[in-house]
Amino acid sequence: MGVSTWQIIVILVVVLLLFGGKKIPELAQGLGKGIKNFKDAVKEGEEADVKPTEKIEENKTETTQTTEKKDINA
Repeated sequence: MGVSTWQIIVILVVVLLLFGGKKIPELAQGLGKGIKNFKDAVKEGEEADVKPTEKIEENKTETTQTTEKKDINA
């Protein structure tokens, strides 16, 4: 139940007839830019998810050190 070679050729011919030879490169370029922007946004989102975790771990270390100093002084 896969897509045969003839079906792909027919789809490509229909796309060529609908959009014309000049529009297809412009559409492909726009699609490529959209994919690049999406990947960049996902990468930025992953970096944003990592940074708060690192800060929490730093705060835990500082709190632990402060607590230990209070115990020593008491």
